Amino acid sequence: MTDSRLQSLQQAVPGLRLKSDPADLEHYGRDWTRRWTPAPLAIALPASIEEVQAIVRWANQQQVALVPSGGRTGLSGGAVAANGELVISMERMNKVLAFNAVDRTLTVQPGIALEAVHNAASEHGLAYPVDFAARGSCSIGGNIATNAGGIRVIRYGNTREWIAGLKLVTGTGELLDLNRALIKNSSGYDLRHLVIASEGTLGIVVEATLRLTDPPSPSNVMLLALPSFEVLMQVFAAFRERLQLEAFEFFTDRALHHVLAHGAQKPFDDVHPYYVVTEFASGDEASEAAAMAAFETCMDNGWVSDGVISQSDAQAAQLWRLREGITESLAAYKPYKNDVSVRISAMPAFLAETQALLGQAYPHFEVVWFGHIGDGNLHINVLKPGDVDYPLFVQQCEHVTELLAQALQRCGGSISAEHGIGLVKKGYLGSTRSDAEIAVMRGIRQVLDPNGLMNPGKLFD
Repeated sequence: MTDSRLQSLQQAVPGLRLKSDPADLEHYGRDWTRRWTPAPLAIALPASIEEVQAIVRWANQQQVALVPSGGRTGLSGGAVAANGELVISMERMNKVLAFNAVDRTLTVQPGIALEAVHNAASEHGLAYPVDFAARGSCSIGGNIATNAGGIRVIRYGNTREWIAGLKLVTGTGELLDLNRALIKNSSGYDLRHLVIASEGTLGIVVEATLRLTDPPSPSNVMLLALPSFEVLMQVFAAFRERLQLEAFEFFTDRALHHVLAHGAQKPFDDVHPYYVVTEFASGDEASEAAAMAAFETCMDNGWVSDGVISQSDAQAAQLWRLREGITESLAAYKPYKNDVSVRISAMPAFLAETQALLGQAYPHFEVVWFGHIGDGNLHINVLKPGDVDYPLFVQQCEHVTELLAQALQRCGGSISAEHGIGLVKKGYLGSTRSDAEIAVMRGIRQVLDPNGLMNPGKLFD
């Protein structure tokens, strides 16, 4: 706290809580990536919109870069502060501000955890349907910054579809009230959607109004064992044709191996190469019969080798753990991650090409696959062997990512489906966006953040 800039910050924002202990700098200076050494100037923990505005104005005067920080569960380096930036942690701004029963909206501060939003909506007999495994630690502000998707996109879409309005503090300290929860608003550009997925480069989200919906209908969960990779899309088509799918997730035998080693319960006696966990609306005899018809069709065609359907909420949770526990079970291996997406119609060809590419590129590395097949999103995790130097490991993986980006460009896909670009994928943005698109994005950023202080180095330089 002896840095003169921090002394001037405390004078500019009286009562602002600051942290500068080495342990805090390390904790708040990074996300779930571990490729950069955290080196922030300090951690600011504002408690109000006015404090956020004052911090941003101070940053412009002092020319100090800012890194917004939520739950720091990101996987792209979007919340890393490695170059003396001031981290603005939103963890104190974590409250529900308002509920509107007529509009069916919930207004919250950005630091609130996704799980807390679920609970708040449930108290009013409604649901906020965006969901994923990190629900207990990720924040709504971070979800908005990356347009987070998760396990129920096939039914409900990404975060973008559920944001009715936003308040944004821009890179100059101005407060913008975007869309104000209107359903219809044709009064020019919808700046709300520019902010969503901008990764904190256009400003800091300080308030969000979320759309709520009816709680999901009763559902059931089925785990399927598949004999090969090639039948995956046939199984998806068979179930989508007959059922109202809530989720359709696949993972490999290696993914299951690590989750079981992490304490999950083994679902089958035999080991199968691929698995699908699917959730679907049920609650009546017709839906149960449709589920069994889909399963029998897949069995008759040799697309499915075995299966189990949940008989209770507890068993459904056990089956979901096999999918949701993958990321945590792999964390100790410092995996190199790719999070890619293609159109569902392009998925079969892309799967075949990618599987061949990775098989050739990583013969000596363990590759763990899982993904949201129902929305065209694949997660590819390459595990670092214990005897390989980490920088060399990353270098080898980066070479293959270049080839993967080229394959995505050929089929019109994206190098980042839901994790964001951040630092990790910045070099591959051109495989997803044209030069003209990137130039427009740069121009928008220049308008809202003329001094380039908002999360610099993320998305593009």
